[in-house]
Amino acid sequence: MGDRKIGDVILDVQNISLRFGGVKALTDISFNVREHEIRSIIGPNGAGKSSMLNCINGVYVPQEGQITFRGQTFSHMNSRQVAEMGVARTFQNLALFKGMSVIDNIMTGRNLKMKTNLFQQAIRWGAAEREESAHREFVEHIIDFLEIQAHRKTPVGRLPYGLQKRVDLGRALAMEPQVLLLDEPMAGMNVEEKQDMCRFILDVNDEFGTTIVLIEHDMGVVMDISDRVVVLDYGKKIGDGAPDEVRANEDVIRAYLGTSH
Repeated sequence: MGDRKIGDVILDVQNISLRFGGVKALTDISFNVREHEIRSIIGPNGAGKSSMLNCINGVYVPQEGQITFRGQTFSHMNSRQVAEMGVARTFQNLALFKGMSVIDNIMTGRNLKMKTNLFQQAIRWGAAEREESAHREFVEHIIDFLEIQAHRKTPVGRLPYGLQKRVDLGRALAMEPQVLLLDEPMAGMNVEEKQDMCRFILDVNDEFGTTIVLIEHDMGVVMDISDRVVVLDYGKKIGDGAPDEVRANEDVIRAYLGTSH
């Protein structure tokens, strides 16, 4: 790893409980994320991983608990606020614009960063034009970084799945997030695509210095690339620590091997 230093806590999740009707999705979950680390959330199906991510990025409002981001505490935030504060996410089921080219999809991630209004953009006044070219430059940098130059103008829907996932990552990176939430970025990938995606996640963390919160099903992948891992099962936290600690944790072994179920 480059010279990335893991810093202080940037995101602190405190005693989050989330219910849908009578169903408890999350019960009293607390963990934190340090700046520049790769922090994974793992657990069997239905453990509450996606619900946790949705609480962090303002899609769900938990009934109890709070989240502190860069020292500011919220009982809930809306998604727009979260994005403006520098949290971006990728989606499990791709939310890309299939008919649009790779470059245009990634440009949509810049919209938050654009200062000039739509009227100015429409008639391309000087400021808007300068701004647009600066944004394009940044997007071109992402395209080079993700090694998708050959597909810049291709409609995303025509790309193989592994590359579509890479475009989704690019769009999130275009927001220049401080914290990047990745929701099962390797789901549905073959071994080779997984290896590529792992490498890009490590590179993003390294080169952009982005803090990464990762939900992943593939235990091997997580243990390879994470600094720390939190384990959920049935909406409760059953483990938290370095990969080796978690791997040796009896509760985690039971949850994964299903001996208790």
